Amino acid sequence: MSGRSFFDTNVLVYSDDKAFPAKQRRAVQLLQEHLRAGTGALSLQVLQEYFVTATRKLGLDAVSARRKVELFAKFTVAKPEFSDVLAAIDLHRLHGFSFWDALIIRTAKQAGCAILLSEDFQHLRDIDGLTVVNPFA
Repeated sequence: MSGRSFFDTNVLVYSDDKAFPAKQRRAVQLLQEHLRAGTGALSLQVLQEYFVTATRKLGLDAVSARRKVELFAKFTVAKPEFSDVLAAIDLHRLHGFSFWDALIIRTAKQAGCAILLSEDFQHLRDIDGLTVVNPFA
C-alpha cells in the first residue's frame, strides 16, 4: 500500500457491519493494510461520526465502540483548525458539497493524503489533487 489515504466514516462503519459481509471484509482488509504500512489517516470528525453511527445504527455498545475509536486513533488523526472550517465553507459554496463532506475533503488534503477512501463521493473524482476511491466499487 503506497501513499497516504484518508478514511471516511463509512469505511470504518462497514468494518463492523455484519449486514454487508463483502464490504466488511474489504473495510477490515484496508484498515489492516494501512495500519501496518502507517499510511492511514482520519479526522476527529470521522471518529465522532463512527461512534454515533456504530452505537445508533449498528447497535454496538458504547464500551466496544470506544475501544474501536481508540484502535482507529492509531492512524494519523487530523485535527481541523479554523482556517479549515473556512476552506470547507468555500468548498461547499463553490462545488456544492455538504459542509461535512467539504470538511472531510479539506482535512484529507491537510493531512497530506492523495486518496480519500469513501463511497459517498464520485468514484475516481479528482478534487484539487485528492482522488476519491470507492473501495467497494
